[in-house]
Amino acid sequence: MSPEVPAAPRAPATGTSGELAGCFVSLEGGDGAGKTTQRDLLGTWLSAAGHDVVLTREPGGTDLGRVLRDAVLHGDDLDPRTEALLYATDRAHHVHHLVRPALAGGAVVVTDRYLDSSIAYQGAARELGDGEIRDLNLWATEGLLPDLTVLLDLDPATGAARRSHAPDRLERESIEFHIHVREHFLALARAEPERFLVVDAAASPEEVHAAVRDRLLPLLPAGGSR
Repeated sequence: MSPEVPAAPRAPATGTSGELAGCFVSLEGGDGAGKTTQRDLLGTWLSAAGHDVVLTREPGGTDLGRVLRDAVLHGDDLDPRTEALLYATDRAHHVHHLVRPALAGGAVVVTDRYLDSSIAYQGAARELGDGEIRDLNLWATEGLLPDLTVLLDLDPATGAARRSHAPDRLERESIEFHIHVREHFLALARAEPERFLVVDAAASPEEVHAAVRDRLLPLLPAGGSR
């Protein structure tokens, strides 16, 4: 039986475009950490409680995003700045066409990756600068940050061992690269503990889901059924 999700009211999320009635959740972490699994578990749980739910991902949450995803993950090798700009382009389009309209309508939007991935991968591991990549993506999204960012923390070697598909461009990077990404994700979480929840992704999917549920409950918009 799915756990009950009370429809507790909360203050609306805000951004530069004004008040947004919904709730925005991002799932972050290294490859193989279980982000897609947790996104889908959240979708099932929230939908069962009567919430309007939008499950999405970056890159690739829109038609244009799917073209950009193929280019950035499966196309020719890219220099770091081009890579960063392609991710920011996808994010700007994703937020404008999908995320903000859904939040304005009161939906719970759950995305597999958001701007913290760019800060960790391109800003830190690609050495383009944490502040520069953050500023670029805040500009692209008009300052929209998630109400909750769940960092699924996992040793990169464990994540690679979970892989069941051919690695993409970023997955093919060295273990040192992925260790740097992990360390920077944890640094971001330490800097913004009010927004981040760090969960041990080596735990079972059910244990991870329970921890995410507990943190998310007070943030949910009114409107779900019991």
